[in-house]
Amino acid sequence: MDKKVTVVGAGNVGATAAQRLAEKELCDVVLVDIIDGLPQGKALDLAEAAPIEKHDAHPTGSNDYAASANSDIVIITAGIPRKPGMSRDDLLSTNAGIMKNVTQQVVKHSPDAVLIIVSNPLDAMCHVAYEASGFPKNRVIGMAGVLDSARFRTFIAMELNVSVENTTAFVLGGHGDTMVPLPRYSTVAGIPITELLSQERIDALVERTANGGAEIVKLLKTGSAFYAPASAAVEMAESILKDKKKILPCAVYLEGEYGFNDLFIGVPVKLGTNGVEEVIQITLTAQEKAALEKSADAVRELKELLKKLS
Repeated sequence: MDKKVTVVGAGNVGATAAQRLAEKELCDVVLVDIIDGLPQGKALDLAEAAPIEKHDAHPTGSNDYAASANSDIVIITAGIPRKPGMSRDDLLSTNAGIMKNVTQQVVKHSPDAVLIIVSNPLDAMCHVAYEASGFPKNRVIGMAGVLDSARFRTFIAMELNVSVENTTAFVLGGHGDTMVPLPRYSTVAGIPITELLSQERIDALVERTANGGAEIVKLLKTGSAFYAPASAAVEMAESILKDKKKILPCAVYLEGEYGFNDLFIGVPVKLGTNGVEEVIQITLTAQEKAALEKSADAVRELKELLKKLS
């Protein structure tokens, strides 16, 4: 195929992302992982499913980053997962080291790639990848808002007993407990949910969305979410590979937009061949702006902590 995507990290998120990419026949897929045999085995398993799923995406696996050469997109999922009782912040030190090393290896072989960061704590890992890569800001993008918005859309659909295809939602801010779901911009078949649900029920859905990852961690007991995060990363990759110009909420580097500077924050952006092609600025109420400021403060704290650790 004429497009190539490398997924770094062959764990649950990475392997599921590779499966989605292959089965959508978006590109050839390379799985890279440090564990001997793991990416090779999963890639071979995916390849053997290809005749049944009817695609020619040619999944391959390797422990060597040379296999990732000339990728159009690199999705980075590498890092330790969150365990019960562990916040995303607890992951910071270990995953920052992993992210820096992975990014340097990736950039060496694919200097023109777009990076999609999935590893947690997401916003902080975007800063690490941005600095380690030396890439322009449009080619380092964090997967957060697509996932958080999908969770919000799911809960809205469940609450109203409607198709998820009828629901739209926007979640801004950092990928954590301070994320900012926006009910005013969340609709069912174009109808704002503020017209369909009581404030009490909306508040409950907003809270569940903010704690969506922790809810799954608590249920699984030995891991964290992977189906929805993988789908979110692949939706971003598809918009870039096909130059679809989709407007999706992603963590991107802001330079004045929404009043923030030198910070990765989740906002709506247009994704095309060049990665982030435009930051879409929407009007926020004073309350929404205050919530976004609080979320930005949480990201700043992590960024400062990163400086102390480095």
